[in-house]
Amino acid sequence: MDLGALRSGPLADVADPAPVVSSERVYAGKVWDIRSDTVRFGGGEITREYVAHTGAVVVLAMDDDERVLLINQYRQPIRSREWELPAGLLDVDGEPPLEAAKRELAEETDLVAAEWSELVSMHPTPGGSDEVIHLFLARGLSPAPATHERTEEEAEIVLRWVPLGEAVAAVLDGRLRNGPLMVAVLAAHARRG
Repeated sequence: MDLGALRSGPLADVADPAPVVSSERVYAGKVWDIRSDTVRFGGGEITREYVAHTGAVVVLAMDDDERVLLINQYRQPIRSREWELPAGLLDVDGEPPLEAAKRELAEETDLVAAEWSELVSMHPTPGGSDEVIHLFLARGLSPAPATHERTEEEAEIVLRWVPLGEAVAAVLDGRLRNGPLMVAVLAAHARRG
C-alpha cells in the first residue's frame, strides 16, 4: 500500500488485509467468539486477539413530530440501565441487515415502519472486534400486527419518546453514552440540515 496516497487521496477507510500466517478460535462463546490471528505486517509478524462478532443493527425510529424512540434496559458489562435505540445481532443466517432491523424494531417496541433508510455503518471498536453495526432510520411508524414477549434484558425495557433536539443535547452534554445511539442521533440531526 502506498502510504503517501492516504495523505492526499479521498478521505475514506481503505481495505488492506495483512497476510494471515495463522488464525484460531481461542474461545467459543454463547453470543460471539474470541479469535487469535497472526499476520505479516510492517516487516514482521504480529498477533492480535479480538472478538469475532456477528454484527448488529440499530434502529432510530422517528415519528411525525420528530421524536425518537429510546429504550432503557439493563446492561451487565457496565452494570447500568442505559438509554439505547432498538437493536439486535445479525444472528439469523443469511438475513440482510435491513430485515434484521425490521425484526428488531417489532420485537423490542411492537412497531413497524413504512419508510427505511440507512443512516451509517460503523466499526465501534476496530482495535478489539470485527463488529459492524448498521444504523437505520425508520419513519411512518404504526403498531405491529403482533406483540412480542420480552425476556432476559428485554424483560424490563422502558420506552420513551424524546424530541430529536433533546436527544442531541443529552448526547452532547454527556448524559447519554451509548455509542450507536450517539452516532445515530447525531447523524439524523446532521441530515436534517
